[in-house]
Amino acid sequence: MSAAPQPTADTPDVPPANSDGGPWAPLAVPTFRALWLAILVGNIGTWVNDVAAAWVMAERTASPLMVAAVQSATTLPVVLFALLAGTLADIVDRRRYLIATQLWMLMVASALALLAHLDALGPWALLALTFALGTGAALAMPAQAATTPELVPRPLLAPAVALGSVSMNIARSIGPALGGLVVAQAGAAWAFALNAASFLGVVLVLWRWKREARVSTLPPERFAGALRAGLRYAGQASAFRAVLWKAASFFVFASAMPALLPVVVRGSLGAGAGTFGVLLGCIGVGAIGGALVLPRLRARVDRDRLVLAATLLCAASLVGLALLRNVPALGLVLLANGMGWISVLSSLQIAVQGAVPAWVRARALSLYIVVFSLGMASGSLLWGALAQRAGVPWALLAAAAGAVVAALWATRFRLAAAEGLDVAPSAHWPQPAVAAGHADDHGPVLVTVEYRIDAADRAEFLDLVRTLGRSRRRDGALEWRLFEDMAEPGLYQESFVLGSWLEHLRQHERVTGEERRLQARLHALHRDPAPPRVRHLGAGRG
Repeated sequence: MSAAPQPTADTPDVPPANSDGGPWAPLAVPTFRALWLAILVGNIGTWVNDVAAAWVMAERTASPLMVAAVQSATTLPVVLFALLAGTLADIVDRRRYLIATQLWMLMVASALALLAHLDALGPWALLALTFALGTGAALAMPAQAATTPELVPRPLLAPAVALGSVSMNIARSIGPALGGLVVAQAGAAWAFALNAASFLGVVLVLWRWKREARVSTLPPERFAGALRAGLRYAGQASAFRAVLWKAASFFVFASAMPALLPVVVRGSLGAGAGTFGVLLGCIGVGAIGGALVLPRLRARVDRDRLVLAATLLCAASLVGLALLRNVPALGLVLLANGMGWISVLSSLQIAVQGAVPAWVRARALSLYIVVFSLGMASGSLLWGALAQRAGVPWALLAAAAGAVVAALWATRFRLAAAEGLDVAPSAHWPQPAVAAGHADDHGPVLVTVEYRIDAADRAEFLDLVRTLGRSRRRDGALEWRLFEDMAEPGLYQESFVLGSWLEHLRQHERVTGEERRLQARLHALHRDPAPPRVRHLGAGRG
């Protein structure tokens, strides 16, 4: 299934010949191109809104904590609602769902514009409406991110994800400067109105998108079960968990830059909204420059070393923001920050997309988004509170030191584990042979598989079968066990329990190429002319 547009890999609307056309090739796909452009305009509107909101709060109050709370009000809803949103995005019509979220954000942005125009936008009203706008973004993010594999063929997925980052950073380079200009020349009300208008393009593209429904003979998952399945998958997927730990170790400390930059500009530099927008734009320009050189860097540098170096660059930029008071010098510092930021963010996003299969993609992406937003929201409040108590420079230096320590600690988690995984559906399980009359809700169901293994192969078998056990749990098993016959050493029985017959049928749709290879290695160790015997046992009916 499935912070940029993405059709399913098996429904491309671009000829395969274009699949090796370079980093811009996904733009040859008409629907992807239209949605990418619409989202770019929407991202610019969001940056214009963020500049206006931060500046209005800085004018209304001198509290660094209240200014930092604007960013937290934007990101906290993601922590609260993204996982629920990811679950919905995997089980409902994604196109209609996204249209509804865009209309909600249009309404909230219009309310911000109206109150600002009437000069009735106080600090707490600003925080409340910012929270409401963030709620709309939280509900939209997992579904929007999960559409990319639906819009481009699989060979174009990596450049399509990268183009999503490019879109964000083009907006980051244009939006803040535009926001500062609009606020300075026309006022915050017009900045909020511009953001409201930016949602219309996304609504129009989504309205015209002829989305192909997911092909499955099984009924859709229910919300509570789908939510549990997503959490269960994350708990058993070691490659995916490595990405989450890596993300958490970065975002808490990286959040100090956007949280405290407006305080530095207004307080330490004594500058206005225009300077604030230009400096934010420098981060975006640096990110775009970084995106242009990243393909060559990835070809030469290990992904995890690249993330470590980029994190250290971000830490150095925090030190520069703490110590420098010259605007051109700060512009160079923020260019470096943008390069480091895009290197980490792009690496994490590509790893997360590659680590999960389609059936749970939106839920997995929502967990990544939660980690991202929780790190940004909690970090913003932490550094804002520390700046209020000890001063802005000390807060920035503390964040820089923390980023270095966390980056070194996170080297134990390898992004490389998510690279090269074959998570496409393999459909290699045969349909189970059962008597007629079994209802989908019949359960629980016990599945057993028997293997005969030579003593010389025992260690290899146990290692492989335990890995298989984790995949069984990821795909829906509530319990997994392995037994050895006490009277006949070498005869093993693998067993796993599912909540219902329907859940086992879903397992058949969820197995991937990675699991196919794993099972092939297990079957190669099986010492019997017949394949491993599989039984399906349902709970007795009284």
